[in-house]
Amino acid sequence: MKSAAKLHRPRLSTWSQRLKYLRESNNLSQSDVAKVIRCSQVAYGMYELGKRRIPLDKLIVLAKYYRVSMDYLVGLCNEC
Repeated sequence: MKSAAKLHRPRLSTWSQRLKYLRESNNLSQSDVAKVIRCSQVAYGMYELGKRRIPLDKLIVLAKYYRVSMDYLVGLCNEC
């Protein structure tokens, strides 16, 4: 399991930007993450573009996978 670098995360305003940042900082493809949350690469790409809302159960899986808080993923804090 990968973990996000906790040194300095950029201030990202949307949950979709945070999804992309976490994926890229862990050198993962959209297909890699889609497998983790059990969806298609196309669906995951829509989450990153902010064109589709990501379901809560998938956010929980991602928070555990990246070892970040749900508050961080949804933009309620920057360093959680």
